[in-house]
Amino acid sequence: MGRAWLLLIHQLPPEPAYLRVKVRRRLQQLGALALKNTVYVLPASDAGLEDFQWLGREIVQLGGEAFVCEAAFLEGLSDASVRQQFLEACSARYHAVREEAVAAREALGSLSSPERLAEARAAAARLGRSLEEIATLDFFGSGARSDAEAARKGLEKRILELEARPAAAPATAARKGREKHRGRTWVTRSGVYVDRIASAWLIRRFIDPQARFRFVSARGYRPAAGELRFDMSEAEFTHEGENCTFEVLLQRFGLSDPGLTAIAELVHDLDLKDGKFGRPESAGIERMFAAIAAAHRGDEERLARGGAVLDDLYQLYARKGHD
Repeated sequence: MGRAWLLLIHQLPPEPAYLRVKVRRRLQQLGALALKNTVYVLPASDAGLEDFQWLGREIVQLGGEAFVCEAAFLEGLSDASVRQQFLEACSARYHAVREEAVAAREALGSLSSPERLAEARAAAARLGRSLEEIATLDFFGSGARSDAEAARKGLEKRILELEARPAAAPATAARKGREKHRGRTWVTRSGVYVDRIASAWLIRRFIDPQARFRFVSARGYRPAAGELRFDMSEAEFTHEGENCTFEVLLQRFGLSDPGLTAIAELVHDLDLKDGKFGRPESAGIERMFAAIAAAHRGDEERLARGGAVLDDLYQLYARKGHD
């Protein structure tokens, strides 16, 4: 008698249509292998049994049928062939992580901008999470894991090497740009939220300490002499390409340090909602800004409260080695 396996045999109702996608995605998350369209297998374990039972109950509650059983393969399939299929599935996922890590390391080259380094850090963090997820499903110990781990560590090592290089002095144009923009009136749309709050904080903290802010309607505004607009239509400083206003300000004024880079990643993801950097604290920071907006209708109040939060975040992220 061979080893024991767990089988989930199920039949789904034609409606709701999303159920098939939901069940298929859940089976992938469990690491289950499809033997037939409606038959999935896992190595026998208490955790696997509980996972199949929960999924089976959900299928039944939604009008389908599901059976969970323990079985041994006697004919048609062998333990070795099923085990090999599990190994090949995990190896393919490890290989994809390795390829992405190698590509990200090569993209860094010998000299990278703060933006490219930030993207590489985000990629390394995401790949680390992917490896942890795959490892929980690697029931038979795929040899491809070590190569994927090595590639990810190689990416992290290269990032650290580039970050350890002495920072270049700000470009002359950037220095002159900050001098030219001091003591100005900065105009943006009223009802400030994440990107405008963060951009105003950046302006007053790093670009124009004497900045005065004016909040106007998005329509019908005509700038007065000497006024600078940000994060609004036809502004001097606003979204460019895939970058939010905060990121544009960093680039245009030659600002780069670990604290500002980390905040830029947060602001980008919260403002553009594209999950580019995927920082785990994003959801908590978003709720904090939502609370500020709900509690304070005035723009100056929002800047003050949001600026205090950003001051603390900057001190946290600026610590050497904190990501």
